[in-house]
Amino acid sequence: MTRKKKPRLLLAIETSCDETSAAVVKQDGILSNIILSQDEIHSPYGGVVPELASRQHIKTIDYVVAESLAQAGVSLKEIDLYAVTQGPGLIGSLLVGLAFAKGLAYYFKKPLLGVDHLEAHIEAPFLENERIEFPVLALLVSGGHTSLYFLEKPLSYRLLGKTRDDAAGECLDKVAKFLQLGYPGGPVIERLARGGDSSRFHFSLPRMKTAGYDFSFSGLKTAALKIIRENGLNASHRLLRDFLASFEETVARALLENVHKALEEFHPASLILCGGVARNTRLRTRFSELGAGYGLPSFVPSPRLCTDNAGMVGALAWKKYLAAPVSTTDLDLDAYPR
Repeated sequence: MTRKKKPRLLLAIETSCDETSAAVVKQDGILSNIILSQDEIHSPYGGVVPELASRQHIKTIDYVVAESLAQAGVSLKEIDLYAVTQGPGLIGSLLVGLAFAKGLAYYFKKPLLGVDHLEAHIEAPFLENERIEFPVLALLVSGGHTSLYFLEKPLSYRLLGKTRDDAAGECLDKVAKFLQLGYPGGPVIERLARGGDSSRFHFSLPRMKTAGYDFSFSGLKTAALKIIRENGLNASHRLLRDFLASFEETVARALLENVHKALEEFHPASLILCGGVARNTRLRTRFSELGAGYGLPSFVPSPRLCTDNAGMVGALAWKKYLAAPVSTTDLDLDAYPR
């Protein structure tokens, strides 16, 4: 009787928004992680245009997957498992990755695993820090999502709160767009805010009227636009740097206020910050300071792993497979936008 070969290599695909990414992942590490950004395509519009994003995924996914295989030094015939982001994200973008992964898994008769995009972001810090102690409190901040999770053990995700309107990254993008500073707004604001006086402009922290850990950034965005109009701020104004530093500081404080509240209730052993906005230096610094104040280790992925990438998708897929192995290609796997 021949023994069934243990899976060795996994190919992961991520197309939830405007990055096309593919990675070849082993159980104990990432062999390749190719990320192709669409920033130049969406920059003239000041934000992601869903139709353009999905069309670009169709144009580039074949190249990105081929490049990931080439960099890993393997062929499709050597892939034992496939994984793909199911959602949340832009439905058109998600369907491109899902259809591509299904086609490969079906042709090669290999198992296919669906992965939640937000759970994959939480996995990113584990790629560089395998010994993160549980329970974990995780703050996820991106262009489309702002959420707070409590993980009592691996693969357990308890959502404590999420944004009720704008996400933090979306708020940064909209203010940058209003000032015609460029896209994506977060990195532009961070660059222009360096050296600014973060106490020059006063913002009230957004607070929910109901108990819990939900976030809201629409009021903060409205307050920022009001200050811009009242002071005649623009891209060349002498107070722009101070305004952006003040705004950026307020966004960080608003995010960490809920983390502080949750620390008092849930008493985690570790803190995690993840998502695209986790690249922001000010937020990373304030997050680390908060953890140090409680005597807790805080973990933030390197900037490249903060953005959407297939490496984190593949790493989480491996953990899910080891916890509950699958042996078939699930062609009923569907995308979910929210």
